[in-house]
Amino acid sequence: MACIQLFSFRSGRNYGSKCYFPQHTVEASDSEVISTFIGQFYQTQPVPPLVLVSNALEEMGLLEEALRLHTNHKVDIVLPLKGGKREAVELAARNAREALSRHLSVQVGQREIIKKFREVMGLEEFPERIEIYDNSHTQGTNAVGGMVVAGRDGLIKNAYRTFNIKSTELVPGDDYAMMREVLTRRFKRLQTEEGEGARPDLVLIDGGAEHLKVAVSVFEELGVQGVALAAIAKGVDRNAGREWFFLPGREPFQLPPDDPVLHYAQRLRDEAHRFAIGTHRNKRSKTMQTSELDEIPFIGAARKKALLVHFGSVRAIAGASEADIAKAPGISASMAKIIYGHFHGE
Repeated sequence: MACIQLFSFRSGRNYGSKCYFPQHTVEASDSEVISTFIGQFYQTQPVPPLVLVSNALEEMGLLEEALRLHTNHKVDIVLPLKGGKREAVELAARNAREALSRHLSVQVGQREIIKKFREVMGLEEFPERIEIYDNSHTQGTNAVGGMVVAGRDGLIKNAYRTFNIKSTELVPGDDYAMMREVLTRRFKRLQTEEGEGARPDLVLIDGGAEHLKVAVSVFEELGVQGVALAAIAKGVDRNAGREWFFLPGREPFQLPPDDPVLHYAQRLRDEAHRFAIGTHRNKRSKTMQTSELDEIPFIGAARKKALLVHFGSVRAIAGASEADIAKAPGISASMAKIIYGHFHGE
């Protein structure tokens, strides 16, 4: 593993620092790791006129020219050998070594927890890829499914996936049908298309026994083999720490509240929930910006938002009575009459 410690200076003042742990091959030299990082980092960040480095870089002049073309000003990449600039580089290198040491110790602890997690889940091999699924919607509208991925070294965020629920036949808010659609699409594509992502060792679902039944039936229908299944659900009191685990062929079980395996499973479940909720909110926000309400005269952004928040969906507004529409915040009786007339051809 490698650690890049970045210090930012402006007018001689330190404007903060940050650690990065770039992925690289074992064969890559320090020079290659740093050169690659500089090239990628400054694709999205302002390029300073001076970059100090801790190692002599191969083709340093070529990298300077690439940055100059990207930012339209001269850029110098310098390996300082003495003075204050050398001291700054040595401080950054020292911080990088300390940060890498801490990072490695965390990774070792993480792998020990995953090892125990493997034992609890009854997995034969160390899970290289765990996929966690959750759904989110508002009264059945803007429904999405979220998939987050975890591996040996933590969350793999570039592997996350969003599934917009497409079926028009499922009952709005039917969480089991949504989970069936998400898993079917994910594993059907995995079987038929190359490059759709690595095969998981374990699928963990935010849900209970019925959610697990749905997953088992999808796997049976598609002939999916070699992928373990589990579901995690909060107890009837909904308190974190009292979660129940459901696995095929085993009785539901709980873990002690202070068990690190339970805490690890909670973090995975919470990350899936966070990702699904965030994706749903973004989709709902876009829906609020453009909808059939835009076709109604005198309906501006504020009234549109008030209606959607009050009713949850355009479908609910269309099915509401004129009196119910008038109960929405900021909607007068005359405006309710116009809205009701729009949806009923009047």
